[in-house]
Amino acid sequence: MYRRFPFVVLLGVLALCVACTNKKVNNPLANVGSKQPDKVLFDRAMDALKHNRFDVARITLQTLINTYPDSEFVARAKLGVADSWYAEGGSAGLAQAELEYNDFKTFFPNMPEAAEAQLKIANIHYQQMEKPDRDYTHALRAEQEYRNLIQQFPDSKLVPQAQQRLREVQEVLAQREFEVGRFYFLKQSYAASTARLRSLVAQYPLYSKADEALYMLGQIKEAEIQLTRDRPVCIKGQSVAGCMPEDMKARFVDKTTQEATAAYSQIITRYPAMNRADDAKLRLEALHQPVPRPTKAALAQNKAEEDSRRESTMMTKVLRNFSKHPDVAHTSRVGDPTMVDPDPVSATTVMREANGAMLGRDLSKDSASVETVGTGAPPPDGATPRSDAPAAPVINGEASSAPAATTDTAPAPAAEQPSGTELTPNAAPDPNELTPNAAPAATDKPLPAPAQINEIQNGTQGDAAATDGSKADAAADPGQQPASDQEISSSKHKKKKGLKKVINY
Repeated sequence: MYRRFPFVVLLGVLALCVACTNKKVNNPLANVGSKQPDKVLFDRAMDALKHNRFDVARITLQTLINTYPDSEFVARAKLGVADSWYAEGGSAGLAQAELEYNDFKTFFPNMPEAAEAQLKIANIHYQQMEKPDRDYTHALRAEQEYRNLIQQFPDSKLVPQAQQRLREVQEVLAQREFEVGRFYFLKQSYAASTARLRSLVAQYPLYSKADEALYMLGQIKEAEIQLTRDRPVCIKGQSVAGCMPEDMKARFVDKTTQEATAAYSQIITRYPAMNRADDAKLRLEALHQPVPRPTKAALAQNKAEEDSRRESTMMTKVLRNFSKHPDVAHTSRVGDPTMVDPDPVSATTVMREANGAMLGRDLSKDSASVETVGTGAPPPDGATPRSDAPAAPVINGEASSAPAATTDTAPAPAAEQPSGTELTPNAAPDPNELTPNAAPAATDKPLPAPAQINEIQNGTQGDAAATDGSKADAAADPGQQPASDQEISSSKHKKKKGLKKVINY
């Protein structure tokens, strides 16, 4: 028994050592096995947010912000509160998320997450954007917010994503303008349709149907030409309803033909790879106008835009009928979106331009003159007129304010002038007064004849002189050289399109 006692004691000592070795020691003073309380709160909130417990996450983050205002996790906590509202969704949740993101930008404008907050604000309106034929308030807000991100954070890595979203938003807004312009066109409200289409082409050049808009604009001008030619000519002494003088008709037809030519030419020079380019050539030939040729750079640019567009599948088109969100598959994925909106064109402006074309002048420069009444002291009252007073003399067609000479008073004698001197005028000569050219002296050479504008100088051909600058530019930049017919035809996409011609004469 005594022999076994040392063995039992040894086993007990070994067991006690093992137990002491496995015991975890927590020493708060040495910060061993402990965490900072603000970090604990932040981790709990992120875990709750991950499991869609948005209320718990917001309460935990708000506790962190109020309890530890100097913590390094305060900025991330405020962004987490906004993210919780953003993830929860709904109209109320997205509105509250926008407020939280704006607060984050206000308090932390220099942090990298500020660009992310601005992107989330734009995405809030992008998610609520509806089809072109419905309310477009969120589309306008999304366009402005994406522009703010690109302008305020140009060095952010989120800029390419914002640019693509901006192209998609502008595609929807352009589609809305196109549908409104087409509606006015079918109703034959040509002034309103022209205003919409001109604003569309100037504001959204990346629109997938920009060639259709320009072609419709040219068709409007051709319709106006035909309507003007069909109107009877006013004859002196006869009253004909709807008549128009011959000179007014000629001026209006000439001006409208120029506008139609400009619309068709823009299709060929800016959108040569799109379907309406061939139709525009035919219309220019029918109008007996020159057909321009696009440059290689313009052809490559438009081809890249067309190649980047996508076609919606049949299933996507069916599902879009049950969704309020627009289809943005046709949006271009290259090119710079419009950052500044040009001045919109109104129907009133179009009507003034048409009236000015008929009258032969620009009515947009006409302005009403306003007479300004002086604010100084009024002049003293004059003497009361009498019936027996002589009438004021008339000088140069105007009544003089000086009293007329009577027979009772003799005129004052004129002052004698020394001989050899001339009278000096009382007032300085008017600098705007036309004076005759002085006769040249006998020794002077005759003045050379003025150069004629249409004269061919130094035996050079007029066409060569006119194209020297363009040839030099084309030689310096190969992209400015005209594209060949083979390059243009190979760049076209065979797509199904609408009517070959909108108006038939």
